Amino acid sequence: MTRLLMILGVVLTASVCLAENADGKSERLSLWNGKAPNGDGTMEDGDAWLTLHRPEKPNGTAIVICPGGGYGGLVTGAEGHGIAAWLNQHGITGLVLEYRLPKGRPYVPLLDAQRAIQTTRANAQKWDIDAKKIGIMGFSAGGHLASTAATHFDAGVAQSADPVRQQSSRPDFAILIYPVVTMDSTTHGGSRRNLLGDKPSDELIDLFSNEKRVTAETPPTFLAHAQDDKVVVPANSQAFYDALKAHNVPTEYLKLPSGGHGLNGYKGPMWDAWQKQSLEWLTTLKLTSAP
Repeated sequence: MTRLLMILGVVLTASVCLAENADGKSERLSLWNGKAPNGDGTMEDGDAWLTLHRPEKPNGTAIVICPGGGYGGLVTGAEGHGIAAWLNQHGITGLVLEYRLPKGRPYVPLLDAQRAIQTTRANAQKWDIDAKKIGIMGFSAGGHLASTAATHFDAGVAQSADPVRQQSSRPDFAILIYPVVTMDSTTHGGSRRNLLGDKPSDELIDLFSNEKRVTAETPPTFLAHAQDDKVVVPANSQAFYDALKAHNVPTEYLKLPSGGHGLNGYKGPMWDAWQKQSLEWLTTLKLTSAP
């Protein structure tokens, strides 16, 4: 964790721009105000976006949602705004993260995810959120990003002039659905190429193989993975689950018997099962009430 933060060596920018979406029910926030860090000391003219979906009766819990797409695109519908709408039904604030695509720049998505968590924590009171109940959720390659955020974080910089940077980037819990976790031999090849480039070093592969980054400080994590997934093999979830257990981190792994990657197109009994059981798991952590 510390090594990665030292490698990043960036100064985060201060304010967040916010605009109401056309539906009048959600708000889309600029995380970097058009000038975003790359993690190697350079900046780019670019941005990441966070869309805030607030429930009618918030219960204090919030989840930053990382859509999948193999680090080459973003499935912001079914694995983004659709998830936020479902969470809202249960009083949970959903925040859909449109992270920058890495194109071989491995630190870029993580910086965006950290900034999203810190932004949510900095605005907790304003958005009716408990600052100690902010989690992260990810699907497929978004699951790799979520597991990266859950294993690479810092406590914030208290003396920073930026109120966002003052906040901890550690999520309080994580939910990983058919996630890419490792960058080793059982990874999803396209996700690895897009994140790390064509010829990554052994050190970089090791750094972003998140099953190797689990510690006792890793937040409680729920995982779900179809055992017949041929795109992102379930060994990814199993390795992360085993690492969490080895460090006595509260965890649950739902092994779905079928559904493949995407769980039958985001519908049906396997899709319903992870949603039901993840809510029940959140209830055991006292993060939401029974569904």
